[in-house]
Amino acid sequence: MLLNELNLLCLLPGVASREEAVRDYLASAAERYADEVRVDRMGNVIASKQGENHATPVMLTAHMDEVGVMATGFTDSGCVKFDFVGEVDRRTVIGKRVFLGKAGMPGVFGMKPIHLTSREERQSYPKTGSLYIDIGAKDKAEAQSLVSRGDVGVFASEFLSFGEGCIKSRAISGRLGCAVLLELMKQPLPVDCTFVFTVQEEVGARGAFGAAFGIKPELALVISSAAADDLPDVPPEKWGCALGKGAVLPAMDGGTIYDRRLFALLRDTAEKAQIPWQLPGAQEEKTDAMAVQRSRSGARVAAIAAPVRYARTPSEVAAESDLEAVLHLAEAFLEAVGKEQEG
Repeated sequence: MLLNELNLLCLLPGVASREEAVRDYLASAAERYADEVRVDRMGNVIASKQGENHATPVMLTAHMDEVGVMATGFTDSGCVKFDFVGEVDRRTVIGKRVFLGKAGMPGVFGMKPIHLTSREERQSYPKTGSLYIDIGAKDKAEAQSLVSRGDVGVFASEFLSFGEGCIKSRAISGRLGCAVLLELMKQPLPVDCTFVFTVQEEVGARGAFGAAFGIKPELALVISSAAADDLPDVPPEKWGCALGKGAVLPAMDGGTIYDRRLFALLRDTAEKAQIPWQLPGAQEEKTDAMAVQRSRSGARVAAIAAPVRYARTPSEVAAESDLEAVLHLAEAFLEAVGKEQEG
């Protein structure tokens, strides 16, 4: 069920600030299982469900948005100029397809033909200004009739299972957490839980700031992704986390030092339940945990992540077994928190 849910979520367009399709799906799904569902002013979906223990509710978060592009102008020849929404590896988009605007206008990322580039250009990282989106328009006027400035675009990508239990799609790094939260919501819960599907995480955890300020959590669990380093050009001794090795438990990242007691509880719970887990590599990224931890007078925050290769590209790759490990550890963590509160 987890993989089916993730498949559906990854096929929905949800570039940061334009998450409507994903939000509508999540709100509709949550209404079937939660006691109360609402959408706040930022567009976060917030669902509450009572558990057996009402002492200290747990806030669980995952982000629904993804990286993409926004149209910023047009060339005289009819191509669309753009900027990236979120941090995207520019090397990965050349020749890839994109869908622009609500109508889903198809386009292809392009740049100057290689035979017209200088040696210096061929050896340098392509700048965003040197890229464009070809939508097949004959001139600027036709392009302007098909696409408007401010339209966002989502990478074209299929959800594919391949190899030894791997999956490939765009938006896995965010939607995996949404799928986990929906699966948790379907079950009887040991503690009261507030599930928050946040917006605009890819552009600075903006949705999480507003959500946490309103909820005022004492304890929060963030479900996210971690950059997998198990790649051919990376020496094994430099691998931080790898596909197929289980859930990732960060103690620190670019924006958060996680609560030590909660980290220990996650680690001990994983060991006791024989759920595979691993530590991340050097993580400079900032997640929703940063926003939640710093809200109001602060909150105790922990995180569980799944290792993902090629994050924030048109083709992210994850392992099915790692996603299952994240779900099972989240379930076991809520049980452990419930037992602590009973004691």
